[in-house]
Amino acid sequence: MAPKQHPTSSTPFSVRAESESLPALTSYLLSLISIKKSNLCVSADVHSTSILLKLAEEIGDSICVLKTHADIIDDFSDRTIRGLQEIAKRKNFLIFEDRKFGDIGNTVQSQYSRGPLRIATWAHLTNAHIFPGPAIIPSLQSAATSTLISLNQSVSTEISTGTPRTSLDGLSTTGTDPEPDLDPFPASSTSDAYLYRPSSSNTQNTLSPTTTEFDMSHRRSSVVTATTTISQTFEPCPPNPATLQRSMSSSSGDTPLDRATALKELGPPPHARGLLLLAQMSSENNLLDAEYTETCVAAAREHKDFVLGFVAQENLNADKRDAFLMFTPGVGFPPEGQEAGVLGGKSKGDGMGQRWRGPREVVRDEGVDVVIVGRGVVNARDRPSEAEKYRREAWRGYEERIERRK
Repeated sequence: MAPKQHPTSSTPFSVRAESESLPALTSYLLSLISIKKSNLCVSADVHSTSILLKLAEEIGDSICVLKTHADIIDDFSDRTIRGLQEIAKRKNFLIFEDRKFGDIGNTVQSQYSRGPLRIATWAHLTNAHIFPGPAIIPSLQSAATSTLISLNQSVSTEISTGTPRTSLDGLSTTGTDPEPDLDPFPASSTSDAYLYRPSSSNTQNTLSPTTTEFDMSHRRSSVVTATTTISQTFEPCPPNPATLQRSMSSSSGDTPLDRATALKELGPPPHARGLLLLAQMSSENNLLDAEYTETCVAAAREHKDFVLGFVAQENLNADKRDAFLMFTPGVGFPPEGQEAGVLGGKSKGDGMGQRWRGPREVVRDEGVDVVIVGRGVVNARDRPSEAEKYRREAWRGYEERIERRK
């Protein structure tokens, strides 16, 4: 398997963000991690919109990514999407829908962009298995591109009305008549388009269908012009990561930006979507063997503009040109008096196949970038405090890793 001493393990997040070869979304996330000092992703495995939004509000300041399972939210709707997007924008984190796509290309395209979930319209990141074949990657990328284009395409129609103007030669010309005395409805007329004159036989001037006469003599023809404009707009790209890194650094003697200012300068996420491949799993006796993992890595190298990284248990970057991100699930604090399990050894779990390892050890020893924590935060009595505890420990492991390999 890939050596854990790959340069991505020993290079600071902020420096990695400077690479011009990275997708914009990868650079953005690395910069966001650096500013918030958080490489924590919380898995929001909840069942209602209200609980999801409450959780996001409580822990948003401590995370870089919020992972969702939209298909287990009983009342998932546009309200869920709008609320989640608003909190993500205000609290500065990305949204990762843990869909785990695994079907033929035509099917996953529809699953990604259509139906009640419409994942591509709101989730910055999603993930997929590679067992259907590598074609699943360009299929999802195509769906993402089409969705982003439609989201940023606006159609406006301007409608103008006017009356024909009579030229000197007696021919009509179109346009709005500027002369008030050519008003098609003279002051003596009623507000209706048609005037009526009662029949002379009707001495009481009451109307009946058989005696009403309609006078069209004052009705002027109108010209209606409709102009439709289709425009395409895109969200701004984030600032140059190198500039941001210099602004954050105090090594030059300048005062580094405070977090709020740096986040404001970073701006919103780029107009992009990214894919993580499921290369390894944290569950016991899973079938993703070493050969399968290597196939994932090979496929990712063919689509570096869309595949941002992997869901894995260790750093899979092996080639010197690899710069993928590693998201690692199965992270949790062990029960009091017990040590966290380690990869390849006896590990603590939930009795249903899930294995847990400590955040500090995983980041420091396995060279991963982002730890994924679920029930350890979601089920905590004080979720904000517990999220901060995980954030501090994961960040501590990152700092120890960088310091150790200088």
